[in-house]
Amino acid sequence: MIIYYAIILTLYFTIGTVIALLSRRYGVVSTEDYYVAGYRLGSLLSAMTYAATTYSAFMMIGLVGFAYATGVGAFGFENLYLLATIFLLTLFAPSVWRMARERRWVSPSEMIGDLYGSRTLAFIVAVIYLLALIPYATAQMVGIGNLFQGIGFGYYTGVLFTAFIVFLWTYLAGIWSVASTDVYQGLWMIVSSIMFIIWIIFYLLPSNGLDLGRALDLVGREGYLGITSIWSRPTVFLSFTLPWTFFAVTNPQVVQRMYMPRDEKALKNMIIYFALFGLVYTILVTVIGLLARSLTIAGAFPDLTKDRDLVTPTLISLAHPIVSSIVFVSIIAASISTLDSIILTLSSTTSKDIYRSSGRVGSNKMLITYIVLAFLVLVTTAIAWFKPGFVVELSVLSSVLLLPLAPITIVAWTKPRIVNRGYIPAIVSLITGSGIGFYTAVRYGPKKAFTLEFLGLPVSLWILTVSTITLLLGLLVQEMSRRET
Repeated sequence: MIIYYAIILTLYFTIGTVIALLSRRYGVVSTEDYYVAGYRLGSLLSAMTYAATTYSAFMMIGLVGFAYATGVGAFGFENLYLLATIFLLTLFAPSVWRMARERRWVSPSEMIGDLYGSRTLAFIVAVIYLLALIPYATAQMVGIGNLFQGIGFGYYTGVLFTAFIVFLWTYLAGIWSVASTDVYQGLWMIVSSIMFIIWIIFYLLPSNGLDLGRALDLVGREGYLGITSIWSRPTVFLSFTLPWTFFAVTNPQVVQRMYMPRDEKALKNMIIYFALFGLVYTILVTVIGLLARSLTIAGAFPDLTKDRDLVTPTLISLAHPIVSSIVFVSIIAASISTLDSIILTLSSTTSKDIYRSSGRVGSNKMLITYIVLAFLVLVTTAIAWFKPGFVVELSVLSSVLLLPLAPITIVAWTKPRIVNRGYIPAIVSLITGSGIGFYTAVRYGPKKAFTLEFLGLPVSLWILTVSTITLLLGLLVQEMSRRET
């Protein structure tokens, strides 16, 4: 079986590298070209890089397990994220797109610093991005290493393979090669999930005495097509959904993608195509999880409720080697598409808002860009090499740690005149909200802090509430002072 994995993996890498090489024809002569495509991505590239960046290996591993263990409520949880993202993009993306062109934004931290008129704020935001997303990026690499180990290739082979492919595809043409390979990887993700579900419906179910109707009837009778106990608890639902609701405005790798479409038509199409991709992929992944549950109910599949992340690997082990290897590579593709986007965005924030704040503004900006990119890949690889458990735990908390960016970003997009020179309230709001997140992570542990309740409310809601009130009160005091003078 290992030969099938080797062949499909080699095919995936070869095609992706050819695509990355061909993307160099678009030309990269400046940091604007490298990081934001010179603001000239077409509809398909814009949509697919947004989708592939957003949907990581969590879908085929995590959401399949969630649907298996908690029922169709997992679809509601993931679909709420999709609806919130579409709403936020529809509401804010056009104005952000226009401002990015007018002000020549490259990094999201640069955007926030510019709107508030403070390089210090840009520096603080860039540091928060690093603290929140380096663990998340490393977890993607650790996950691929574990997948490689599971099929006999070895953990460290997986880590080195990931580091090499991320650096190569990102280095070749920056966002052009990342976006081009994201189209390729996004298609691989969708096609493989369709192939996987067809195999389950037309082979795995019948071989165990079931058909699609009977399988759905089984999960329906057991309550998995309704709201199970975990999703009926409001605080649990808020804990899982609130951080992801604001993903589109807090995570720099997706915020940056609002700058890139070449015109308003491409921007509109980006939102539409992303919505279609997200809905189809979420449905496919949820159904896979529910069908796996039907097999467990029928006694033909082990009960993995307490080890839900093993549902997909166990299903894969039952499939034909070709199907198994294609789905396996799709999980790798999902992780790499997320990882190279995060690394590229962190490179832009580091080179523009951390390195620049030191006063070292060199003449060869592209050389600095390549050095920072290599440094971030090396750091991520070095951490992943030791397979530290805390990285995986912190990655769960990444969306919560970024949540304080929601109010300062939304207020700035909505009222840019009011927030101008209002960086002190923004800094206080950011430090206060992030402080709550980091304190709970240190005090209670990252995973527990994600669902921790205080006075009956999840920590994420406290972070959002405190940071919002702090910001609005500070801006109100500032506006009153301006009027008095």
